[in-house]
Amino acid sequence: MFSVIVNKISMMIGGEAGAGITRSGFLFAKACLRGGLHVFGTNDYQSLIRGGHNFYIARADSEEIYSQADTIDLLLALNKETILLHKDELVQNGGIVYDEEESTLTEGELGRKDLKLFTVPLTATVKELGGTPIMRNTVALGATTALLTYDLDILNEVMRDTFKPKVAEINVKAAKKGYDYAREKYASEFDYRLERTTPNGKRKIFLTGSEAVGLGCIRAGCKFYAGYPMTPATPVHHFLAQLDREYGMIVMQAESEIAAINMTAGASFAGVRAMTATSGGGFCLMSEGLGMTGMTETPIVVMVAQRHGPSTGLPTYSCQADLRFTIHASQGEFPRIVIAPGDVEECFYKTMDAFNLAEKFQIPAILLTDKYLAESHGAPEFFDQDRIGINRGRLMTNDEYADEEEYKRHKLTEDGVSPRAVPGMKGAIVRTNADEHNESGYTTEDSELTTRMADKRFKKLDTLVRNLESYETTKLYGSDEAEVTIIGWGSTKGPIREAMKLLGKERQNVNYLQIMYLNPFPAAKVRRILKSTTKTIVVENNKTSQLSSLIREHLLTAVDHKILKYDGRPFNPGELSRRIMEVL
Repeated sequence: MFSVIVNKISMMIGGEAGAGITRSGFLFAKACLRGGLHVFGTNDYQSLIRGGHNFYIARADSEEIYSQADTIDLLLALNKETILLHKDELVQNGGIVYDEEESTLTEGELGRKDLKLFTVPLTATVKELGGTPIMRNTVALGATTALLTYDLDILNEVMRDTFKPKVAEINVKAAKKGYDYAREKYASEFDYRLERTTPNGKRKIFLTGSEAVGLGCIRAGCKFYAGYPMTPATPVHHFLAQLDREYGMIVMQAESEIAAINMTAGASFAGVRAMTATSGGGFCLMSEGLGMTGMTETPIVVMVAQRHGPSTGLPTYSCQADLRFTIHASQGEFPRIVIAPGDVEECFYKTMDAFNLAEKFQIPAILLTDKYLAESHGAPEFFDQDRIGINRGRLMTNDEYADEEEYKRHKLTEDGVSPRAVPGMKGAIVRTNADEHNESGYTTEDSELTTRMADKRFKKLDTLVRNLESYETTKLYGSDEAEVTIIGWGSTKGPIREAMKLLGKERQNVNYLQIMYLNPFPAAKVRRILKSTTKTIVVENNKTSQLSSLIREHLLTAVDHKILKYDGRPFNPGELSRRIMEVL
């Protein structure tokens, strides 16, 4: 006999591409959020428009959560393949909701006798309502709501807020049909319950990392975005394209990644904040344009959403293998900043930091995300739009250049940052050059001047390092006196924080050092934290442990252990905690 589990669920919905899998998971998770629960959602899909296998994991809990779980409590299967692929991920006494038209499932195929099977007339209900086949998922959501004895009105409210009125109402009817059927046939047969809780008084939002980057871009005052479609960076483009008129932006789909970064550089040269986004393959094509912005000292922001493998690799899966690439991309030497947010909230604030630092130091800023972070849903508190102001550095805003001497775009200064005029400003002719140049922007091959201009550009790096001392470049979670320190960057943050909860139950005293600013590397802060620990463990989604190599390069010390995963999938917290226990 199993006790009822209240306000804790890990639900997966699966089916073929085109069946509305991600949207269904989003609706369920958002309904849980509106009921006062903590939620997290992540998707998995193949590089296909239709067919193949997709799934979305929606997790809800009364306690704070940071990632998906290792197991599934309830599976919503829109086809038989989903059941056969994921049956072994279900917990004991877990449930499966599936179409009665798929009820040919045999005990031999299932291989388990403990699972609870809930057949629901998904297809028949949609036909009865005169809806489209994609609405089978809504019927399944209604049935799920009944099995969990959750409030159907909350789900209906979410659907009405998500869909246009006509579409919303037929989906509300479909959900009600599924709800009534499951409540009547399977009342109290499932061991999980969801209940509306009392909100803590703080409103939350539910969005992906890409959407948070888009909001940060808008709040930072970006007025030009150019991109070329490449998974998993394209959602930023889609998000901004819907809002360009509302916020006075130009959002363009360029003919290639090369064109996108050149358009972005041109917009910045003209005086507006500008951004582009891509993945590793597109960033390869952008690398020459990136070098041009380094030479011409043109501030731009580039989001690189990593995916697995060289070449095409796994286009719709995640990895952390482009860290070294972004730090060293393009020929020659020039300063740039590389920032890696670890969750949805940081995606917003670090995007604003990227714009400010790019303009303040007139360098390119790279925002490093990955598929897992960019496309997973988190639920942060409403963003504080006044937390980070807009700092445009030495951008000249007066209508007339007031100095008596000729304006020099690349004027040698003590900190390497030159006054930045906008082309067309009265009295200032703005010249720059992708060749090596003098202070006025004219080409030079003089050896002494070449050295001085290179030194000028790198003076900015020294000033940047000092400036970043006041920034939160790292975060430490857990006790300062822990004997073991887990070190990570980017999207491993969620699984690491979940693994720490599991390790705490095993009385393991560990803390977690998150490094968000990877170039320039915050060596002093990292050294200070690592001095107080006896064992270090780096966790990364790549083969070569690129963070470990950065630590060795900047601190002249090696980490004790490396836990690496590079199959395109994120760490699961249980899996990660077990691997950490093995090296403790």
